[in-house]
Amino acid sequence: MLTIVLPAPEPISPFNEPARDLRIGNKPLWLWQRNVLAPYTTQERELRSNEPLPVERKPMLVYRNNLWFDEPYIQAFMAEALRRNHPVRAAFSADDPAFREHALPLSASYTPAGNLYLADLWYYPNGPEVDAEPLVIDMQAREMGYYHVPTYMASESGDLVFQVPLRSLIAIDSWVHIFIADVVFGLFARGARFEKRLSEDLGFKIGIIARSMYEGRQLLSNSQLVKVGKNCTIYPSAVITGPTTIGDNVTVGAGAVIENCTIGNNVNIGQGCQLMLSVVGDGTFLPFRASLFMTTIMDNSMVAQNTCLQMCVVGRNTFIGAGNTFTDYNLIPAPIRARDGHNQISYANRPVLGGCVGHNCRIGTGMIVFPARTIESDVVMAASREKRIIDKDVRYEDSDHLRLKNGHLHRRLYPRPGEGGLESW
Repeated sequence: MLTIVLPAPEPISPFNEPARDLRIGNKPLWLWQRNVLAPYTTQERELRSNEPLPVERKPMLVYRNNLWFDEPYIQAFMAEALRRNHPVRAAFSADDPAFREHALPLSASYTPAGNLYLADLWYYPNGPEVDAEPLVIDMQAREMGYYHVPTYMASESGDLVFQVPLRSLIAIDSWVHIFIADVVFGLFARGARFEKRLSEDLGFKIGIIARSMYEGRQLLSNSQLVKVGKNCTIYPSAVITGPTTIGDNVTVGAGAVIENCTIGNNVNIGQGCQLMLSVVGDGTFLPFRASLFMTTIMDNSMVAQNTCLQMCVVGRNTFIGAGNTFTDYNLIPAPIRARDGHNQISYANRPVLGGCVGHNCRIGTGMIVFPARTIESDVVMAASREKRIIDKDVRYEDSDHLRLKNGHLHRRLYPRPGEGGLESW
């Protein structure tokens, strides 16, 4: 089948980079798409902006390169599309709780059509045709709690929950969608699929129990649920529970706790680190007592000791110093707002949400970052009496390196569209 990739060139704030190049699930989005679609693809073609679809009478799968989808969704979509054998376009019902609660807020990519929202994913059995029929694939959402809050902190909805889908598609229009794709539609969904199989497949359940007994480990810590790559060093006092995937050449220090995470290659996790429901990219360094909760860190970044990141997204090649706290909850229950697909401030539909740091940033020690604030790529922030509390978005023009004596040594690698980079190198 010929696969056609449509461009989505608009950069995602604060990274100043298109969605296709950002990491989700510890892979660049374009590579994730290619891997998921590999069973259906014999030839791939990427189109430029405004380039028309090729006129060829052959089966064709067309999608926008800012879409993140998982294998269960694509399998369901392709099975139904092949059964119908006429042009279809991916669609979601406004009543689908996972789509309504997590994919739709802050988005700019879906086309409203009555009670449906159309996504940029098409199947053409005989080449491009007009008026593709909407194909609604239920995301099979399950409500799963993630915070049990005391009464004085609870919102009107009570405990905080995610609508976790068993099969997922989301357009990456905002940094918040990276958090949703990695944590809610990724790690939470992986756990939900495991629980579903455990409850429905008796043979699988017996196999998990037997493996735990053979290895002398707890149920969630056996090698079926904690998959470890080659040449890894894991101290005996580290606690790792699954489902967790650990790459090659990883070091996990004494007393570290890892629960339901994806850890990339060449990662160093120091003593006493706490990682829960997080994605840690290749080459990341976490010194002692760094804490990640529902957080994504892209490749080759470092989070220093005693720093706490909750529901955050951190870009590549970024350093976050010691003792920083990224808060995720408004003390007064005002709705949290974040940057949407039009780079405007909109309601995020999230009662708790951390912050976002772009690529190639250098963040000093002792900062307090308010919920949903962003720090643009290439920013340097040094601690000072005037700049300890980050209560608004930090742009490149606010970077301290522009005023420091040797600031020219920090290169600008990720300029906004139309702005030059490397001008200070």
